[in-house]
Amino acid sequence: MTARGLTLAGAGVVVTGAGSGIGAALATRFAAHGARVVVNDLDATAARAVAARVGGHACPADAADPAGVAALVAFARDRLGAVDLFCANAGVAPGGGADAPDEAWERAWRVNVMSQVYAARELLPHWLPAGRGRLLVTVSAAGLLTLLGNAPYSVSKHAALSFAEWLRASYAHRGVTVQALCPRGVRTPMLTDADGMSAALLDGSAVTAEQVAECVTEALTDDRFLVLPHPEAAAWYARRATDPDRWLRAMNRTQQDLERGSDD
Repeated sequence: MTARGLTLAGAGVVVTGAGSGIGAALATRFAAHGARVVVNDLDATAARAVAARVGGHACPADAADPAGVAALVAFARDRLGAVDLFCANAGVAPGGGADAPDEAWERAWRVNVMSQVYAARELLPHWLPAGRGRLLVTVSAAGLLTLLGNAPYSVSKHAALSFAEWLRASYAHRGVTVQALCPRGVRTPMLTDADGMSAALLDGSAVTAEQVAECVTEALTDDRFLVLPHPEAAAWYARRATDPDRWLRAMNRTQQDLERGSDD
């Protein structure tokens, strides 16, 4: 660990939701830079396959279950000695609007928000006395802006960003660095399975998971909070903050355009 930034060579890294998509790309990139990686996923077969490919350790577990996260962190500390970087990457996008079933809202909350809370509970008691540690949270640009057509995802990702901000504000002076990864569309199974409206908004600008991993690797060299594979998201985030009424009018026009398009 350097004074600013993380040296991946020799670092102990945990990546949740690493059986495919962004998580698998992160695990692959980190291992290529010499990190010692624990690959976590709810899908045990996928976790083991990625771990075997990158020379890492597989630890299948539910990142949305406090007992599963406790077991994951204990496993990582046993295999790695210390967790220098924890990537809270597991996420779901159940879809729907205000009428989405309660189960969809609850699942989005558990996986997209509480998984980070459980990770922080397990990591901070080790990181704070050591005066170092780094948490990378996969938030999505939906947490900065919104995602039309998917209320549970957008709302839970806003909460995920808020918790990451709270952690950063509370513990930065004690050596804990928190970063929020906020891509727009990424060509992963989540985008493939997205509803028509979300896919229409994101597909044209979507990047690969490998491009996201490259952006993350570069961002780990310093302590920036927002990690933006789509740099234009920063300008949109600023517009949303400075003139929310104008921004919301523009988003509503986009909603109307998408509705008209779906009727054609």
